[in-house]
Amino acid sequence: MKKTIIVTWWAWFIWSNFLNKFVVRFTDIHWVNIDALTYAGKLENISNEVANSTNYSFEKVDIRDRDALREIYKKYSPTDIIHFAAESHVDNSIKNPTIFTETNVIGTQNLLDMHLEFKLNRFHHISTDEVYGDLPNGWFFTETTPLNPSSPYSCSKASSDFYVKAYGRTFWIDYTITRCSNNYGPNQDNEKLIPHFIELLQADKKVTVYGDGSNIRDWLYVEDHCDAIWEVFTKSESKWIYNIGGNNEYTNLEITKLILKEMWKDESYIGFVDDRKWHDVRYAIDASKIKNDISWEPKIKFEKGIVMTIKYYLGK
Repeated sequence: MKKTIIVTWWAWFIWSNFLNKFVVRFTDIHWVNIDALTYAGKLENISNEVANSTNYSFEKVDIRDRDALREIYKKYSPTDIIHFAAESHVDNSIKNPTIFTETNVIGTQNLLDMHLEFKLNRFHHISTDEVYGDLPNGWFFTETTPLNPSSPYSCSKASSDFYVKAYGRTFWIDYTITRCSNNYGPNQDNEKLIPHFIELLQADKKVTVYGDGSNIRDWLYVEDHCDAIWEVFTKSESKWIYNIGGNNEYTNLEITKLILKEMWKDESYIGFVDDRKWHDVRYAIDASKIKNDISWEPKIKFEKGIVMTIKYYLGK
């Protein structure tokens, strides 16, 4: 039976990179891209080769709309789904938590209900390391680390994780979950740190760093993340969870200085602002499980990936 895979939700960043890579690689699969095209959704991030492929379809649908979803499922008879709820920016979740609950929690439940109604096979759910909260130096998140979210965004993602697991236990759906560290690379919206700082520096403006810039994140090149998603989706046993990390821990200030260096700017372009409310201090992933089980590990070192990323945005 030919696979028809629904992918949600973004026409930007992770999913544009994912679709641009795999639609042309696997022409025997019909890829149905569901996207509401909110403020950060940009169809131009989908390559012309993909957009014109006979095995690719796009539907402008909001996953909060159950009736619209049902019509899409009737139209395409999907076999599987790879799902990443759209709302992801912590600052936006602090300003308007409701939209994060509606999209990331209710939207995920809607997709799970469609999964049951139309008897799909695998439900792959993409989550984030932010569901674990933060941790001190020397510690790492494993797949058994208790969830302890700090922001409305991470809370909504943790909630959606629990919904997927609950549907797996109650209704026996075949699911997998991946939790990734901070992604960077082409097509990221300019509200995120790296493209935002590049845009400001291009305009010869200062960048603004939260607090003293000591918050630490693990950085993962987006193409590496896309490869890991596919490996888990196609190879993992049912109901397994995997952490996906880049093994690249940097403080926000270190990231800022790297960008300044590559753009020939000095540190006078750095400004500091009051820290974000309950700003998690550090995220760091132990990705040994996916390496041992599926033989995946990141290929792009951060020193190379950040230069590639800066050149991409400067060339736009």
